[in-house]
Amino acid sequence: MRLDQFDLNLLIAFDVLMEERGVTRAAERLNLTQSAMSAALKRLREAFADDILVQHGKRMVPTPGALSLAPHVAAAVLNLRGILASGMRFDPAQSRRRFRIVASDYITTVLIGPALRSLQREAPGIQIEITLPRSDILEQLDDGEIDIIISPEQFLSPVHPRELVFEEKHVVVGCASNPALQRPLDAESFYASGHVVVSVSRDGTFIDNFLRGSGEQRRIEVICASFTQVPWMLPGTTRLALMHERLAREFAEQLSLTIQEAPFPLPVMREMMQFHSARADDRGLSWLRQQLMAMTRSGEPAGR
Repeated sequence: MRLDQFDLNLLIAFDVLMEERGVTRAAERLNLTQSAMSAALKRLREAFADDILVQHGKRMVPTPGALSLAPHVAAAVLNLRGILASGMRFDPAQSRRRFRIVASDYITTVLIGPALRSLQREAPGIQIEITLPRSDILEQLDDGEIDIIISPEQFLSPVHPRELVFEEKHVVVGCASNPALQRPLDAESFYASGHVVVSVSRDGTFIDNFLRGSGEQRRIEVICASFTQVPWMLPGTTRLALMHERLAREFAEQLSLTIQEAPFPLPVMREMMQFHSARADDRGLSWLRQQLMAMTRSGEPAGR
């Protein structure tokens, strides 16, 4: 079939059908009637000479041919959306766009939360959707399901653009009355203390991966599911935690915590922002990236 005789909207239908694996759910996603979605599936079957989806019990499953086409179609759809976005004027004051960001609760606390206060003045109609990192975030980025990942650089994709947001160091944090912190902390006292750590995914955290590679082991007493839980586990105890310095300072006064330098060298963490290569010229996304980057430099997003 010639390209000028092919309805490109069918590529969007194909992409959603592959994600939803069913006509009804795909129709809901695209705000179509079920009959219209069925008609689109029929046209796809004719165009590709393939059943695309076949009934298997109560489920519909993709054919081998459809599975082989799926990543190519997904990439084509993403590129087309990028072309359209780059050619469209973006007015933050009038936009109703939804931006999807993957970021930890630490980044949400020290960067996105403060930025939102100013973004509301600049772009009152936009929507920010924040999801926590998962093991499949790079696949989500490849598929165009998210706009931005903010993460330490070792967890990012090697094939998409990235830019440095800020550098962060880790510090030792504990209760202000903790005897171990009444004087400069040494390595012996550090490892003799009980510790609060974070477990957020099977990939580990930046600091845990470093310590694991160094061969030293802490006596772990509390494991938290998020970074912002950690400071709440320290008051009234003799436990210590290695925390991001920015996050530690957010809680130090409120929870009467003491912050000290680690008694041994720790690597600096480079917090990066990554987006799909097809979205490099997306004016709306470029605007949001600029606002977040400006927040790290001056505490306020750049003006329009």
